[in-house]
Amino acid sequence: MPSQKNGRSKNGPGSIAIPARKTPISAGSSPSTAHTPRTPADEGIAFFESELKPGESPIRVWELTLEPDGGPSKDKEYIRLPPAVVPYILRVSIDAGTPASRNGVFKTNFPLDGGAFDRNHFCERELPTNLSKPIAIDLPISHAGAFAYWVEYEGDGGRRITGRQGYFNIDPILRNKARTPILSPDLKPLSPSDGGAAIGYEQINLPLSAVSMLSIVSKWMGPVSKWPEFFAEARDRGYNVLHWTPLQERGESDSPYSIKDQLRYEPSMFDDPTAVAADGGVTKVEEILTSAALDYGLLSLTDVVLNHTANNSEWLVDHPEAGFSPANTPHLTPALEFDNAMIKFSVSLRELNLPTEVKSAADVDTLTNAFVEYTKQYNFWQYYVLDVKAEKDGVKTALEAGKITPWEGPSVQDWSSVDVAKLLQSYKDGGLIVGLGKYAKRFGVHVSPSVAAGILRSTRPQGDAASLAHVWGQIVDVLNVPLYQEWEDDMRIAFDNVKGRLRYGRLDDHGPKLGPITKEFPLMESYFARVPGYDKDPQKYSLAVNGWMWNADPLQNFAQLPSKAYFQRSVIAWGDCVKLNYGASREDSSFLWDHMTSYVTTLARGFAGFRLDNCHSTPLHVGTYLLDRARAVNPDLYVVAELFTGSEEMDTIFVSRLGINSLIREAGNAGDPKDFSRIVWRDGLGKPIGSMDEACLSTASFVASPTQSGRGPVRPCIITPLHGALPHALLYDQTHDNESTADKRSAEDTLSTAGIVAFSYCASGSVKGFDEVYPKLLQLVTEKRKYGVVGLGEKEKPGHAGIAEAKRLLNNLHREMVLGDYREGHVHQENDYIVMHRVQPNTQKGYLLIAHTAFGYTRGHKDRGFIEPVRLRGTKAKFIYASSIEVTGPAADSKDTISGLQCRLVLLDSVTPVEGRDGEGAYSDIIVPSFFPPGSVMLFETQLQGVDATLDTFCTSGTEEAFKDLDLVDLNVVLYRAEGEERDATAGEIGNYDVPGLGKMVYCGLEGWMHPLRHITEHNDLGHPLCGHLRQGAWALDYIPARLYRNATDFPRLVEPAKWFQARVDRIKASVPPFLRPRYFAILVTEAYKTARRLAIEQCSDFVSSGHSFTQELALVSVQMHGQVHSASLDPGKLTPSLAAGLPHFAAGWARCWGRDVFISLRGLFLTTGNFEGAKRHILAFASTLKNGLIPNLLDSVRNPRYNSRDSPWWMVQNIQDYVNKAPDGLSLLVEPVKRRFPKDDAWVAWDDSRAYQETSTVAEIIQEILQRHADGIHFREYNAGPGLDMQMRDEGFNIDIEVDWSTGFVRGGNAFNCGTWMDKMGESERAGTKGLPGTPRDGSPVEITGLLKSTLRWLDQLSTKGGFPFKGVNAIVDGQKRLITYKEWSDLIQSSFEKHYYVPIDPSDDKNFVLDPQLVNRRGIYKDVVGSGTGREWSDYQFRPNFPIAMTVAPELFTPELALGALRLADEVLRAPLGMKTLDSHDMQYRPNYDNANDSDDPAVAKGRNYHQGPEWGWPLGYFLRAWIIFDRAVGEGTTDVSKTLHHVHTTLLPVRAHVRNDPWAGIPELTNENGTHCHDSCTTQAWSSSTLLDALEDVHILATA
Repeated sequence: MPSQKNGRSKNGPGSIAIPARKTPISAGSSPSTAHTPRTPADEGIAFFESELKPGESPIRVWELTLEPDGGPSKDKEYIRLPPAVVPYILRVSIDAGTPASRNGVFKTNFPLDGGAFDRNHFCERELPTNLSKPIAIDLPISHAGAFAYWVEYEGDGGRRITGRQGYFNIDPILRNKARTPILSPDLKPLSPSDGGAAIGYEQINLPLSAVSMLSIVSKWMGPVSKWPEFFAEARDRGYNVLHWTPLQERGESDSPYSIKDQLRYEPSMFDDPTAVAADGGVTKVEEILTSAALDYGLLSLTDVVLNHTANNSEWLVDHPEAGFSPANTPHLTPALEFDNAMIKFSVSLRELNLPTEVKSAADVDTLTNAFVEYTKQYNFWQYYVLDVKAEKDGVKTALEAGKITPWEGPSVQDWSSVDVAKLLQSYKDGGLIVGLGKYAKRFGVHVSPSVAAGILRSTRPQGDAASLAHVWGQIVDVLNVPLYQEWEDDMRIAFDNVKGRLRYGRLDDHGPKLGPITKEFPLMESYFARVPGYDKDPQKYSLAVNGWMWNADPLQNFAQLPSKAYFQRSVIAWGDCVKLNYGASREDSSFLWDHMTSYVTTLARGFAGFRLDNCHSTPLHVGTYLLDRARAVNPDLYVVAELFTGSEEMDTIFVSRLGINSLIREAGNAGDPKDFSRIVWRDGLGKPIGSMDEACLSTASFVASPTQSGRGPVRPCIITPLHGALPHALLYDQTHDNESTADKRSAEDTLSTAGIVAFSYCASGSVKGFDEVYPKLLQLVTEKRKYGVVGLGEKEKPGHAGIAEAKRLLNNLHREMVLGDYREGHVHQENDYIVMHRVQPNTQKGYLLIAHTAFGYTRGHKDRGFIEPVRLRGTKAKFIYASSIEVTGPAADSKDTISGLQCRLVLLDSVTPVEGRDGEGAYSDIIVPSFFPPGSVMLFETQLQGVDATLDTFCTSGTEEAFKDLDLVDLNVVLYRAEGEERDATAGEIGNYDVPGLGKMVYCGLEGWMHPLRHITEHNDLGHPLCGHLRQGAWALDYIPARLYRNATDFPRLVEPAKWFQARVDRIKASVPPFLRPRYFAILVTEAYKTARRLAIEQCSDFVSSGHSFTQELALVSVQMHGQVHSASLDPGKLTPSLAAGLPHFAAGWARCWGRDVFISLRGLFLTTGNFEGAKRHILAFASTLKNGLIPNLLDSVRNPRYNSRDSPWWMVQNIQDYVNKAPDGLSLLVEPVKRRFPKDDAWVAWDDSRAYQETSTVAEIIQEILQRHADGIHFREYNAGPGLDMQMRDEGFNIDIEVDWSTGFVRGGNAFNCGTWMDKMGESERAGTKGLPGTPRDGSPVEITGLLKSTLRWLDQLSTKGGFPFKGVNAIVDGQKRLITYKEWSDLIQSSFEKHYYVPIDPSDDKNFVLDPQLVNRRGIYKDVVGSGTGREWSDYQFRPNFPIAMTVAPELFTPELALGALRLADEVLRAPLGMKTLDSHDMQYRPNYDNANDSDDPAVAKGRNYHQGPEWGWPLGYFLRAWIIFDRAVGEGTTDVSKTLHHVHTTLLPVRAHVRNDPWAGIPELTNENGTHCHDSCTTQAWSSSTLLDALEDVHILATA
């Protein structure tokens, strides 16, 4: 065993680190047994089932929210999770009501139940089915890899549906040796002899971004005995990972990527090849790689070549099926023939008197034209077309022999030959034309003679064989026309490609200049390797070579149909590599799959990682299979790749499925400094300085064990939402297969590029030779020299090490910055300069790089260029290092050793930052010196001054104590308050905060800030106008405590939150520089918001506090709407909280509190949330105002209430019923005394008149009075009738008349000039002639009032029978006699009358059973909206509106269930809208769906918004529709057998609403929307009743789900 003395241990690179357990794991706690070694998944389960240890850190929970179909959203298509150094949890959540939540089962091939990973084995977790609770499952995550998931769920008809597949990748754990710091305490770079960056004994977890990789080509390194010299050089330059080009035995070309034997290492690299013959050198290579890791701190990563093998791989002789040949891929037959023709032509040039060397473009043209003529003899068209003669002979013979297949297609009798041919081309996708598009043999395209005979007989039943054969020949001629065209097109492409490759290979300046044309070097590369056996069977042993194609679809194999790349000569061929043919599965080529499995598993044992060569051309099923086998050997395999897919979307497919941990990116791809800055900003920024996502989006909580057994303790956790990511980058300054930087840009640019790459927060990479400034790209095949080992450029080798010494500093700083968590960065590009600043967010220590780039246009000059002083606010900087590079001569001319340009690093004078102060505070300016030529770099250490190390903790602590005493009305001030409310409550002193460039926050409270902050924090959008405003000043910070202090006059409990804010604002202002203000503002507001929101939820009912986020969001509307202002109250003599109808229009004054709105809203916002006291106060306040048997629609602080609402008293009584049934001791409300605002004689008196509040009634008496007054008949004229009360209403409209129709029991009332229900829009347009004419009078008996009345009577009958109500009924004059009508008698009368008068049957023959006028029926199967509309408007009874579900909900007994469900289904189809219900059937002539109150047209239907309720889509009826749906679908619909189907329909309907609430700045549901949910600018953006009725529906779901 290796000794610990030299730092070696049994734990190699990548081993998982599970915290040690001091107590044994009980039997059965893990799937493993004594005979089965524990897998990483087993270890993870054991961890979660183990006891919680003292001081154990919170578990990380990463939450992934899925789309409705169970798949990821576009921004979450790539999910990258951190290494499982300590196991953590992936929480998968989905919204209730989404299709995937319907009996959903989450499936993943991550081994959740322990054991080894198997890509085809999927663990299952059933999604929770209680739709009133959050739908989420927790998955224990314990090891690296690429894993798939999806949700299978129930669709229509019970069929199971597989949702879209998603993927999550988990980073590996890389273990590497720790190193000492590279800088001395006084910031001097330390040399190896000074102990700088020395390898230590301790092993650490190396984050992927801390990788500094060096690519090396082993064939240029000499024998393995010399490799330690290279290891030492790489170590001293700060590299920690070596990327090896393939080390396997090379093919005849000597390219490392042309591997002859995948299971043997290249013999020539061993000092004694015979000593390693037994195992192919595997043991020796593993030994030296172990030494590299443990003695030099260098992990090893190797290229893995899965696409091809060397053309002289000996195993191809025995297994030619492993390649693509005409024998197994027949369409390659003409491609091989073309290839042979090209070679034959190439060796015949002299005979043909053609040039054998290309010296001009004319030679290219001459040769190409001659080759075109030469190939005509091969008649390649025969692979495309039908043989006309053979076709005619065949069909004639078939007809004569009677071998006729009957034609089964459409009639073709007497069709022309052209029409028949066109039909054949399309019929069954041309399937009757055998061999079409196969190109497998000459004249392989044909139609079966018997089929052709059948077609001909159908065209000309009486034709003889000879004439029909002639017709068939004509048809074939037509069929051949597009096939000849296809052949011509393909030949043209092929010849163009031959010409292009001929010119490139022999004439172009940047081409290889191949020389004379010969058999070995023909016109262009040969596309086939002819392996031994070719002479006997050329079809079998001619194997297609590999290559690449421009703009090819990486998911399509270009060696297979429909690609014709080999015939079209579109492949840039690698003649030394045979393309491997894996087939669809192992069964298709078992030797190849097994051989390559041995290859990758051998490599996985010795290497810490793979670079997937030619990854984009590796079939995905092959890559995943082989990587799975490799990861079984090394679970922490680090996989990198370079993709040329052409799109980020395609990159994501490869990255997510293969589990690619880092994508190779190249600095060399940048065309100028601006482009370069974009690359590092995208791939290497990390997070912007002052980022806030982690601090703001994460939430502390507790989590139960995620294991299937459920064993294990509840642990503290930190929950963080996942938002998707870009693939992690491995950013190379230069790769091994691209032009050198010295050649492409300039030698000087090597230094500046190295600095920029090193300062990028991602893995960095370089190639041996970049540091030494190799002048040109080295050719892998032809280069025979060896690398030189030049170290750091010691004195004995001056001028040969290039930038090595600077690279040592940069690489080590790169590693230290990542290990030190300098994850925040800033990139600034100015002219030819790029400035990068990396900062540690906790300490605010940083490192700054100023790099003067040296792109090619700077060659030959030393100009400083121009850059403004780099100003660092509130920060001091200390100089570390500055240098430039000076080229002193060309590379040494050596036949044996590769060397770079002669150059030296010129150390530049130190620069002292200039410190100063201005109006924004202290700063440091770094001024670039006058001599700072292109390629120069300068490094500084930075430190923000006055850093308050405890500020983060301070800003996130103390909220519980400061906010603990706040009640819901206090929280209304803290969280919400629209501008109208705030100005009213503060005497106009405070309004909404206005951010320049953004506008006013919609709320003065924290919710107003949270809307922009949610976006800012999720995306770290520091360019947002709010962030810019915060950097300019602390005004927004000051606003919050100042506002709370001002409101503390009315709300003294706000003093403590104000103090909490003020203390933190003061410290932020004192210690935080402007650029960090956005971060701390976000932290402060978010922390306070989380606490306030949580306190509000905790004061709600269990239905809310344990419910899902949508329930809680709607419940918060009760806090949003219920607050205290000065101009509106429930008591005329003092301030009380009151419920606003909506915001912002009904914020204050007489318009704030409406009787109808309060009582439609009260059940959901108060009763379901548990705010019974708030509900009671509103009930008593409105009960006190009873007058003329009505309560006011407009309360106006009980001072000047207006009584023009026929439905309001019935809504109040319904709420009293709900309160009695839901509140603790609810029945006691009925005996609660109520002081009456008006005398019982209905006289109007002022609120402070001596007669006001002199009489008292109980709530029960109030209810009875409402019923009795209606039974008596209500007839009065509104107090103060006239323009002073309502300037729009006509005189007749002020007359209120309501009575009971004792023939039906219905309450009826109203007239053509008033509108006493919620559809209360009064006409206002003089121009259109509608002033004083309501859009929807609804006089008569509106269906919802009938339902509310029936509900009241049923309830009172039950109460009275039980002695809970002191009255039995009402006295009424019926048929001329006054008598007692009991509640039951009245209820029964309505019951017997309801459907007869309201229902419109589907079948007109049933009309006789109902009271209706068939001529007025517009739609059947509905319930009328009104019974008894006034004369001339009888048609309005039959309008299909969303009011009937209200009656269904409160009085379902009125409805025949089957008829009710039919009407609801019709409403679901016709009336339901995204955020509410259409107020009128779109088939109605009066339907006008877009409301615009400013419309001043002469159209009476819409002028001045008269169509308010004639089609616009109102929010609140949706809740009643859903409640009715639940009742009747359970009774007679799908819910009779499976209630979950009912509940899913409800939640699916609510998905658009849920999305709106989540994303809208007002955090509520609007009053109404226009057509199809479009915004209505005249609507309240959040309305109390819109959210309330949905809470009612969700509570119904909750009751059913928990029953």
